Amino acid sequence: MPYLTSTGTARRSSGAEQLGFGVPGYAHPLLAAAEWAELARPGTPLHWAVLNIDNGPGSRPDPHCLEAAGRLRNARARALHGGQPLDTVRAAGGRLLGQLDLAHGRRPFAELLADARSFLEWYRVDGFYLDRCPADRADLPAVRRLTGTLRAFLTDADGPLVLGHDTHPYPGYAEAADQLVTFRGAWSDYRWSQVAEWTAAYPPGRFAHFVHGVPRTHLEEAMRIARWQGAGTIFFTDRGGQSESGRGRGQSDPFAALPSYWDEIVSRIGPGISE
Repeated sequence: MPYLTSTGTARRSSGAEQLGFGVPGYAHPLLAAAEWAELARPGTPLHWAVLNIDNGPGSRPDPHCLEAAGRLRNARARALHGGQPLDTVRAAGGRLLGQLDLAHGRRPFAELLADARSFLEWYRVDGFYLDRCPADRADLPAVRRLTGTLRAFLTDADGPLVLGHDTHPYPGYAEAADQLVTFRGAWSDYRWSQVAEWTAAYPPGRFAHFVHGVPRTHLEEAMRIARWQGAGTIFFTDRGGQSESGRGRGQSDPFAALPSYWDEIVSRIGPGISE
C-alpha cells in the first residue's frame, strides 16, 4: 500500500489525528483576493499561511499585503478570544509566516536576517517558512544557526518555524524547527510515496504535505495517506502545473489558488471526520 513505511508497517492506525491547512503561498492578494479572504473565514482549520511578496518581503511594504496580513491577524484574535471554538485547530487560528528563500543553502546569512526583519517590521508575521531548505547532514549546522537566530527575533516563543525541504531530510532537522515539509509534488507521486521510518518518533504536527493534481474522487484517499504517514498539516488541490518553490509565484503555480473542492475539504477536516 502507498501509505506504509518501507518495512510495511502502518505509520498511523486511525484517522483520529486532527488535520489542518498549511498554505504554501497564495498569489498576491490583488490576484487571489478570494483565497486570502477564505483564510480569514471563521471556522477554517488553518494552521498557517505563507506570505511571499517578491520571493521574500519585497523592497517596501505592500499595502495590499498589509491588508491581507491584518485580516488574518484579526481572524486569529477573534478565534482566540471570541466565542466557543469548534475544536482545537479552529481555536488556535491561523499564523502568518514570512517566506525566506534559503536557495538550498546558497543565500548569505545576513541577507536572510535582513528579510526576516523586514517581514517582522512591516507585516508583523508570527513565524517563518524557510523555502528551498537544504536536506543534507552537512548543511544542518547552518540551518540550526539560522533557526536559532530567527527564534530570538520572534516576540512569541511559540511562533512557528517551518522548513520547506519538500522531501525527507536528514533526521537531525526535526530538532531544528517546529515543522518539516516532507512532501511537495504531484498526486501521481504521492499516492505511491513512502515515509521515512525515523518520522515515527514524532507526532503528526511536525510534518506537512503539499500535493497538487489530486482529483476530487481521490480526496479521501489522499487524506488517509497523510494521516497514515503522520502529516498533520496539508494542502491538497486539483489544480495542476509545476510548483517551483523559491521562484516568483503567480496564478500558474498549483498552490496559488483555491482547489475547486475547497468547501468540501474544509468540511472533511472538521471534528468527528473518520476515515
